[in-house]
Amino acid sequence: MAKYPELISNFLEFVKINSRSDPQSKSIPSSKRETSFLNMLKERLTAMGLENVHTNPQSAYVFATLPANTDKKVPAVGFISHIDTADFNAENVKPQIVENYDGHSVIPLDKAGEYTLDPKVFPSLKKYQGQTLITTDGTTLLGADDKAGVAEILAAVAYLQANPDIEHGPIKVAFGPDEEIGTGADHFDVKDFGADFAYTVDGGPLGDLNYETFNAAEARVSIKGTDVHPAEAKGVMVNAIQFGMDFHAALPEYDRPEKTSGRQGFYHIYDFQGSVDHTELAYIIRDHDRDRFEARKRLFTGIADQMNKEFGEKRIQVELKDQYYNMGEIISKDPSVVEIAKQAMKNVDVEPHIFPVRGGTDGSKISYMGLPTPNLFAGGENMHGRFEYVSEQTMVKATDVIVEIAKLYTQQ
Repeated sequence: MAKYPELISNFLEFVKINSRSDPQSKSIPSSKRETSFLNMLKERLTAMGLENVHTNPQSAYVFATLPANTDKKVPAVGFISHIDTADFNAENVKPQIVENYDGHSVIPLDKAGEYTLDPKVFPSLKKYQGQTLITTDGTTLLGADDKAGVAEILAAVAYLQANPDIEHGPIKVAFGPDEEIGTGADHFDVKDFGADFAYTVDGGPLGDLNYETFNAAEARVSIKGTDVHPAEAKGVMVNAIQFGMDFHAALPEYDRPEKTSGRQGFYHIYDFQGSVDHTELAYIIRDHDRDRFEARKRLFTGIADQMNKEFGEKRIQVELKDQYYNMGEIISKDPSVVEIAKQAMKNVDVEPHIFPVRGGTDGSKISYMGLPTPNLFAGGENMHGRFEYVSEQTMVKATDVIVEIAKLYTQQ
């Protein structure tokens, strides 16, 4: 990787550092290990000679600037990645290198052979014939989501520094916490960051370019029961567990993640706990279309209202909280940020693969803060678990795209 000499070495260094976020924490960042990793990156950016390297106090993001090397009036373009990893073992990550993968062999992960990357199970492997893959050892995740993005941004900045003949405007860099628990961008400071357009480098395989996401809400359902002895239950007992089941059964049967795809939204129950006396259900509600999203929320609360009406009292309470919205609504007003990314990919022989994300990115929230922020591929496959892997060649292409975007903004 002579073009970007520290790309892979940085990545391998970063994934060995546990920076997992903590969904139970209310602090910013949610874990001290994230703070430690962000401080290390701040020192790295300072050593590289970037300017205005600092930690934003309200968000804990580390911001830095590579100054323009042109007298042209060029927009400031930002590149953003998160440093936390998902809710899976991130301690003692031991990345493995598979050189010149043949595209069809089974890759053993652990020594016992219990866990493997098998093309029959993971057909995406077939795309990587002749490439070098970085995998886990089967006991942890890898952390390519999103330490691949972190390494790629650093490599692109270093390349621009080493090649001053490449004309570029101000380059803004941001590394932040807690994306995996959905709170990282809640306090993002657009003014302090100082970019006119930005990109999260947090996508999946080669060519992925996303500027549409779900509209998202979290919902919690609390059901108050009446617990009496079953022998005396008739006409008296209110079984909160049963009514939790009834509530869930009243939702559309096929509007579930496992039965939907593309632009189809869903209700996803991810926690159900309780007793006859009290039961709690937790959901996420998703849809790409804002009107359908609002209709989903109305249906959800309407079921509770109808059940309470039948009870003759309010035994079911619903708490709904919007999490983020489809950034496509913002970017559609000025799609130039996407057009530049598409052109950059084509310029470095990458075919753009544009599709609506069945999820969200930090860019979903940041776009609604006034900074249009689509999402670029970083290379990871099978993210968030022991079967995660990334191609070195894809990471190089992702870095190429970042550099090319910086160049294109000077040509507008």
